[in-house]
Amino acid sequence: MKADVIVVGAGLAGLAAAAELGDRGKSVLIVDQEGPQNLGGQAFWSLGGLFMVDTPEQRRMGIKDSHALALNDWMGSAKFDRAEDAYPRQWADKYLDFAAGEMRPWLHEMGLRWFPVVGWAERGDGYADGHGNSVPRFHITWGTGPGVLEHFIRRCKAHEEAGRITFMYRHQVDHIEMQNGAAKGVAGRILAADSAMQGAETTRDVIGDFAYEASSVVVASGGIGGNFEMIEKVWPTERLGAMPQNMLSGVPKHVDGRMLDISEAAGGHVINRDRLWFYTEGIKNWDPIWPRHGIRVLPGPSSMWFDAKGQRFRAPALPGFDTTGTFKAILDTGYDYSWFVLTQKVIKKEFALSGSEQNPDFTSGKWIEVLKQRVFSGSKATGPVEAFKEHGEDFVVADTLEELVAGMNKATGEYLIDAPHLRAQIAARDAQIDNEFSKDLQVNAIRSARQYRGDKLVRTAAPHKFLDLDNGPLIAVRLNLITRKTLGGLQTNLDSQMVGADGTAIEGLFAAGEVAGFGGGGYHGYNALEGTFLGGCIFSGRAAGRSDAIG
Repeated sequence: MKADVIVVGAGLAGLAAAAELGDRGKSVLIVDQEGPQNLGGQAFWSLGGLFMVDTPEQRRMGIKDSHALALNDWMGSAKFDRAEDAYPRQWADKYLDFAAGEMRPWLHEMGLRWFPVVGWAERGDGYADGHGNSVPRFHITWGTGPGVLEHFIRRCKAHEEAGRITFMYRHQVDHIEMQNGAAKGVAGRILAADSAMQGAETTRDVIGDFAYEASSVVVASGGIGGNFEMIEKVWPTERLGAMPQNMLSGVPKHVDGRMLDISEAAGGHVINRDRLWFYTEGIKNWDPIWPRHGIRVLPGPSSMWFDAKGQRFRAPALPGFDTTGTFKAILDTGYDYSWFVLTQKVIKKEFALSGSEQNPDFTSGKWIEVLKQRVFSGSKATGPVEAFKEHGEDFVVADTLEELVAGMNKATGEYLIDAPHLRAQIAARDAQIDNEFSKDLQVNAIRSARQYRGDKLVRTAAPHKFLDLDNGPLIAVRLNLITRKTLGGLQTNLDSQMVGADGTAIEGLFAAGEVAGFGGGGYHGYNALEGTFLGGCIFSGRAAGRSDAIG
C-alpha cells in the first residue's frame, strides 16, 4: 500500500496532522498499534484543558493577560539551559504566538466551546520571574477530552469517506524505511484484534506483517508514561534523587515510547530525555482500567500537605503551585508518598479529579449536569470524588483527629504519624484564621486566590478552622507519585522535520505531539504550565500537517 504521508499514531497530534494533510488533498495512512476503541489516544482521558492567552473567557472573569506576561511565565518555568534547547525555545515562542492569537478563534470556528470559569493551574514557586502562571489560563473544554477530540475525528472521518485518509488499526511499527537518507515508509507487525475496553491492556499476539510506502512519515506516537523500564533508564537521579519504586501510572500501558528508539534508528535524535512531568497527587483508582492505574487529584489551595511522617511541607510545596519542586521535596523525605489533610468543606469545593471519566458533568457538556454535581449537591463533593472517598484505599475519613491519625497509620502499616504533633501543626494554622491577615503563607495564598472571581465562586473554600467539628468530618488522602508526560523528545525544526544529531534535517521524516516533546524536542523546558499538553498536540500536529516540507 502506498500513500503520500504515513502518520504513526492515532492520538490527538496524529489526528490534527492528518486532518490538515487531508485538507491539502494528500492521501494519508494512519497506523496505530491499538484498536479503533482507542482512537484519540490519551486525549480521551483528559480534562480537556487548554492553555490560551488573553481570551474572552479570561476578560469576562476580570483577568488581564497578555503575550508578554505569558512569555515571562513560560520562560521562567522552562529555564532553558542547554545548547540543544535552541529548537525547543523557538517552538515555545511559536506556541505562545498561537495561544495568544489564532488558537481560540480557529478552535471556536471548528466547534469547540469552553467552561466560562478559567482555571488557575500551577500557581508557581512564589517569584514573579520564576515558575508558574501569573493568572488563570486553563480553559476547560465543554465535553472535556472527548469534546476536543470529536472535532478532529470528525474532520478525519470526512476525509476517510472521501478516500483521502485510511485508518490501519493494530499495526505496530517496527521500522521506518529509509533510502539515501530519506524516509520511504514504515514496516512492522499486524497484531491480533482485541476487543478490550478503551485504555485496557491489549494482546501483542502477531498475525502478520506489513510494509507501507510514503515519501513522508509523521511520527505522533506519544510519550513513555506507561513504560516503567524506559522511565527508569532516563530518570533524572542527579536532579530529583533515586527513582521511586511505587509510582502509579497516569496513562495506559500502550503509552510505551517505542517510536523514540525506532525514530533514532532512522536518523532522528532524542533530546532532553531526562525532563519528565510526573505528578505528586496520585490516588489509586478503585476501579482500574490499566495496570497501576492512578488518578490525579486537581487540588485547590486549602488542603494541608504533610510528609509520610506528618511534618507539614513548606511553601512553595502547596497544593497546585509547584509540581516539580514538590515532587523533589517528597522524594527528599525518603518516602514516595505524602498526605493531604482537609475538611468536607474543602473537598466539596476544591477537589477535582483529572480525566474525562471522572468529570461526567463537564464531559456531558450540559449546564444542568454541572449544577447537579457542583451546586445542588448539598455538602457533598461530586459523585466521582464521593465514590473515591467511600471506596478508595487512599482515603481516610473520621470525626476526630485522633481517629483520623489511627486510620492514616493503619492505611500505610508504618505507624509514622504522631497525633499530638499533627494536631499542634493544624492548630497553629487554625489560629491564623481569626484575622484577615496572617503570617502563614498558605493561608495568605488562599485569601489571595479568592480575590479571583472564579476561585471564589467554584474553586477555593472560604478560610475556616480544620479542627472545628462544624467543618468536618476530617479527611486524609494518601498521595502517590504518578507518571504522566514526557517533556523531552525528538528534535524537530519549525517545519516539524526531525533533526539528526549532526543538526541536519531528515528528508521526509517528521514528528509531532508528545514524542517531539510537543515541539522541537522539549518546548516546556523543565516545567509545564498545564493546558500545554493538549494545546501542544493540537499546535504541533497542525504544524506538521501544514509543513511546507511535506510536498
